[in-house]
Amino acid sequence: MTAATLVPPIDSQSKSTVASQPVVQLKRRSIDAVLIGFGAVALAVFAVAGGLLSWGTNFSDDYVTKELSSQNITFPTAEALTKEGRTDLLEFAGHRLDTGAEAEAYASYINGHLQGVADGATYADLGATENAAKAAVTAAVAAGQPQAQVDALQAKADVITGQRNTLFKGETLRGLLLTAFAWSTVGSIAGYAAIGAYIAAAIMAVLVTLGVIHHRRTPKTA
Repeated sequence: MTAATLVPPIDSQSKSTVASQPVVQLKRRSIDAVLIGFGAVALAVFAVAGGLLSWGTNFSDDYVTKELSSQNITFPTAEALTKEGRTDLLEFAGHRLDTGAEAEAYASYINGHLQGVADGATYADLGATENAAKAAVTAAVAAGQPQAQVDALQAKADVITGQRNTLFKGETLRGLLLTAFAWSTVGSIAGYAAIGAYIAAAIMAVLVTLGVIHHRRTPKTA
């Protein structure tokens, strides 16, 4: 006896349901239109980004140059730098300070001098020392100590105050120079980013153009 293969019957309702489902067809021209629109938006975004980044670069360069030039700072001569042991700065010898790289270099030059003011101590480090020296003078006067001792304590306090004032001025100028260097670095990065944005915009312009050409050549029924 041969085994029969049983096939479940398909009722008329199932056939009508399958037949009634619409078949979605996405035309090639429709795809081209979507891609062209996306490319046009991307092109506009890259172009605007490139313009803004270029503006930021120019602003940074102009700001840094004007601010540094107004300080009228000039590097020491090569001979003077060599005597100080700053041969690492010889490439800037005699230059007038007006770029971010020169600002960083001069900040390093200042820092070398600051290290010798109070054995490497900073303005903040000398705060407690200065207060203690002034308190010692006040205590000596109140205790009726000999004038010679009071004068010696006052001279010590004056030295510390002078050191602290020097450190304050030097650290302030160094900080300003490093800030200018930071702005210059940001401007340089923005400049490279602007170039990248313009290249991306150019690529998108080519792709959009090719997309438009293909869209026009594709039959409307496709």
